[in-house]
Amino acid sequence: MSPTIRSVVIPVADLDAAKPIYNALLGDPHTDTPYYVGYNVDGFEVALNTQGGDGPVAYVDVDDLDAARTALLAAGAVERTPAAEVAPGVRISVLADKDGNPIGLRGK
Repeated sequence: MSPTIRSVVIPVADLDAAKPIYNALLGDPHTDTPYYVGYNVDGFEVALNTQGGDGPVAYVDVDDLDAARTALLAAGAVERTPAAEVAPGVRISVLADKDGNPIGLRGK
């Protein structure tokens, strides 16, 4: 699989306040938990998350998360959040470029 951006996660402080706005824009969510709300927009995941952050993060789907992280770190990226499993068989990590822009990775 070639790298593809398939999701964006938007940090929000208050899901109860954010959900009506995004529901009005995107319809009913497919996942609605106390920390994560996910919307399917023509196969693209738009999610709200209470885990904090400086702004939205686009996640690139990669075949091998560890290999992608290693290559980006060797190229000069810096780690913002280490790799962590967020669902069975799904791991994410956020790196940053030299200007501090987030680079989200999602894979196995």
